Amino acid sequence: MPSVRPARLTAVLVAGGLLLATGCGGGPSPAGSSSSSRNAAGYPRTLDNCGQKVRVTAPPQRAVSLNQGSTEILLSLGLADRMAGTATWTDPVLKDLRKADATVERLADNMPSFEKVLDQEPDFVSASFESTLGKGGVATRSQFDTLGVPTYVSPADCAKDNSGDGDGARATRLTMDDIYGEIRDLATVFGVAERGEKLIGELTARVTSATRNVDASGATLLYWFANSESPYLAGCCGAPGIITDAVGAQNAFGDTHQEWPQINWETVADRNPDVLVLGDLTRKQQSAETAAKKIRFLESHPATRSMDAVRHKRYVLLSGQAMNPSIRTVEGIEKVAAALHTFGLDRGDR
Repeated sequence: MPSVRPARLTAVLVAGGLLLATGCGGGPSPAGSSSSSRNAAGYPRTLDNCGQKVRVTAPPQRAVSLNQGSTEILLSLGLADRMAGTATWTDPVLKDLRKADATVERLADNMPSFEKVLDQEPDFVSASFESTLGKGGVATRSQFDTLGVPTYVSPADCAKDNSGDGDGARATRLTMDDIYGEIRDLATVFGVAERGEKLIGELTARVTSATRNVDASGATLLYWFANSESPYLAGCCGAPGIITDAVGAQNAFGDTHQEWPQINWETVADRNPDVLVLGDLTRKQQSAETAAKKIRFLESHPATRSMDAVRHKRYVLLSGQAMNPSIRTVEGIEKVAAALHTFGLDRGDR
């Protein structure tokens, strides 16, 4: 475990009055918590989260969010003034959140060290992926638990089997209700339930508007997140599945339950999807992160350049966050629905 600053960390935990109780038993209560923290209206609050119980005795005041999806939920709930840091970004922050985001320290564009997170004296830590708060990530939940820091992981991620290599596999299809559940959980932790319901209402209305009279049955979509040598393509049941179901289309690789299987280009060419949905990422971790690089590859590779979607340039560009379970998945539904209309693949127009 990296070195920590025990005196500083203890001080903030005492001031915040927060405790995490796991399925194996909770950590010690911070000694000397103020009566105002202990008696915060409506607290303590306990959530069941990915097999653990998260207990907070007061609204967090120094939260750290370790993935962009979680960060954008907290910012959308108007909680920038209660955030001490963010990390792990694939895209620019949503335009309407830029001002709020600028007030929160970015600890790292990618994954920060455990010590860097602890330097912020967090009283709550959230993440979008189990891998972020697991072995090989920032730190395990039990490590934060030992220090009395509550942690939360998106239920959309722990609903899949993350035990093997790769990005896991899903036995059941993800839905927008899973994303709405995460919003409700975080709004509950911070004591802003009304803001959570307002945000859910806004997202629901956008989905309804984007999919009204849309019928893309018969059209096949392929989702490419990143990597040109061994491309990560969407399986049936993650966020791309939500988008595909919303517009009534078919996923070219809907026959696999892996979240992001790596599939060779010859197999892709054989499937010959009607539309290619391309991740337009700004991070710099793998080959073909941006949509521009993906398109250059597709139009020059011998196995893909003759595909119908490539010849007709039927490309839809999405942020990485729209292709992960997040509030941006709604953006994905909107853009794919609009593109299908433009490409003449929306039977609802006929």
